[in-house]
This record gives sequence, structure tokens and C-alpha cells, in this order.
Amino acid sequence: MKITRNGALPINDGFRMPAEFGRHEGTIMIYPTRPGSWGKNRSGALASFGMIFYEILKREDLYLLVPNDPVYYAEAKEFTDLIAKKVCAECGGRLDHAMNIIKIDTDDSWARDVAPIFVTGKDGAKRAVNFGFNAWGGEFDGLYASWDKDNAVPGKFCELCGYEYYDAEPFILEGGSVHTDGEGTLMVTESCLLSKGRNPSLSKKEIEEKLGSYLGISKVLWLPRGIYNDETNEHVDNMCAFVKPGEVVLAWTDNKDDPQYELSKASFDYLSSVTDAKGRQIKIHKLPIPDVPVLITEENLANYVFEDGEDERSVGERLAASYVNYYYINGALLVPQFGGENAESDKRALDILKDIHPGRDVIGIPAKDILLGGGNIHCITQQIPE
Repeated sequence: MKITRNGALPINDGFRMPAEFGRHEGTIMIYPTRPGSWGKNRSGALASFGMIFYEILKREDLYLLVPNDPVYYAEAKEFTDLIAKKVCAECGGRLDHAMNIIKIDTDDSWARDVAPIFVTGKDGAKRAVNFGFNAWGGEFDGLYASWDKDNAVPGKFCELCGYEYYDAEPFILEGGSVHTDGEGTLMVTESCLLSKGRNPSLSKKEIEEKLGSYLGISKVLWLPRGIYNDETNEHVDNMCAFVKPGEVVLAWTDNKDDPQYELSKASFDYLSSVTDAKGRQIKIHKLPIPDVPVLITEENLANYVFEDGEDERSVGERLAASYVNYYYINGALLVPQFGGENAESDKRALDILKDIHPGRDVIGIPAKDILLGGGNIHCITQQIPE
């Protein structure tokens, strides 16, 4: 059921977006099929997705959206049945969390950006928000020509799963473009939320009012930039994440010749100069990016099949690799690993995150094949709070 928030902004009806590091009921993901993202041969992407399915299903419910297509549905069902059996075998012969397969057509698999964002009330009630989606920029600089299926995902998901939701359309917002501490502070990047392809008719203040209204936010922190060559206009989830209220990890490099250096330094300087919604100074943990840039190879390029109007790639193109694009699940943290020349970088990232999260399992997930699709672990997941 749709709920409309009327009246002057911001509206405080007691609902607020909780922090991702809080407890989850489950996680929404989308089965990967688009050849322009995952290739003719999807085995690498499926292997990484499967590892993520497995770690989630051990700890919380998984809601997997699959196309309303008999071939893909059968493939996804067989694939997830094998994972569920593996979880059962390792958990005393029982599956404590639900593997929910839901038939919803999508344009791609970026659940973070197309699935609903959930907010919770003081009485434990839970609602969703349906923001508009236009493929990261619409006709101005969107990444594919048609996004109608993705834009319809929140409403369909909520109707099928029984969630009430606020309808925020036509306001455009992707889940990867926001991070919250759960206590009223929201981080975004200026490069994304102020881009011409999102909400060009709205001022910065008006955008803040929308965020306050729908997400229960009292203060927005506007980081200037994100990760170099991030095709989402530099989503914050690739650049900076809350690890607890008043504390963040920030993508970093000490290499002043790397184009990422100035972008990270600008955000570091900004975060060092502001306070959060509770008036706290922000503690910043630097989380170095991979030492060796991850580039598109000829073999990678040959595997893609691009549609008309879809953003294409080129050999030597630098991908937006960042360890900040990790995902919290109950009791654990799923961290991208890029392998090869970045084995040492991978280990360093895990060690840093283990030090910051002593009460969680910090699990490395081979994620280069997800990165080849255009994002990473955080980009393909969306939490449903407990």
C-alpha cells in the first residue's frame, strides 16, 4: 500500500533510515543475467554472487529477484538450491533463514540502487520508500537506454511482500548514493546528488529537505567527490561508509600521482571540518584502494554484449575498485577482494576492517567479476532492517 507524505517538508512521523551495520531481517539481491554487465559467460559473476548468497543465508533471510522467464528461473532455482543445501549441511541439517525467490523483471542486478530503501519507526514498524530510478542519469548521462523495469522494482517488491511504502517519485535517488549512521546523519557526494541527470530542478537545500522527509534525516554531509572513474557520478558507497555513529572508513591513497589522491583528500579535509547530527567530530579511518588499478582487458571486453544505448567499455579502462564497497550482514562483513597483483592490498584491507570490527567476522569475497559489471558487493545488496 502506498503512503503519501503530504504537507511542509521535512515531516517527522517517527520513521528513520537505520544504519546498515544494525541488525537485518534480510537482504535483497537480483539474479545476474544482463550480458552488458555480466557477459556471455556469467560463470565468474555467478561464483561471486553465490558466495554472497551463502554467507547471507547462514545469517539472515535472502530475497532473490529473478526474471519472470522459465529458463532463468529454473537456473536460479537450481543454483540457490545447491547453496541452501550447503548451508543446511554446515548448520546441523537445517536452514534457519529463508531463501525467498521472487519473480520480478529487472533491467540489471544493482539491488542497492533499484530496490526499496527501508525506514523504521520507534514502535518497531517498518516501511519502505520508492524513489525514482533513471539508470544513473536518465537521458543526460544514464548508463542504459531503458530502465522501466528497474524503476518498478520497489512498488512490485512491496506489494508482493506486504510492505507499506512511501512513494517519493519523481525524486531520483539510488541507494548507493547515501550512507547513514542511523542517528540522523546522512553522507552523500555532491558529484552525484547535484549531477544534471538526477534532480536538476531542485536546489541543494530542496534535496536536503526531500532526504529529511523520506529518510528521517536531520543533517546531510556533502562529500565533494567519490572514486575516480565511478560511472554512477561517484556514489558515496564506494568512497565512504559509517562503521558506527561518528566514525567512518574513507577510500584513500598516499600516491599523489594517482587521480584518486585529490578526490580522497578533498573528502578527508571536508569530513575533518564538520560534525554529525549529534555534534560529534568524525573519526576517519583511511582504507587504501588497491595498489594496482584494475583495468579492462581484451578478454574482458570480448565477453560483454552491449545493447543499443548502453554505456560501453574499452580496453585499458580503469574500473572504480574500492574496498569501501563492502556489505554488513548479521555478525559479519563481506569485503571485496581483487586478487592477482592486489593480493597484498586485499589482505591489508581485511586487516584494517578486522581491527575496526572486533565483534564481526570479516570475510573476503572474490569480487573482480562483480567490478567488471560496474559495481561491487554493496551495489548488489540492499538490507531489510530487523
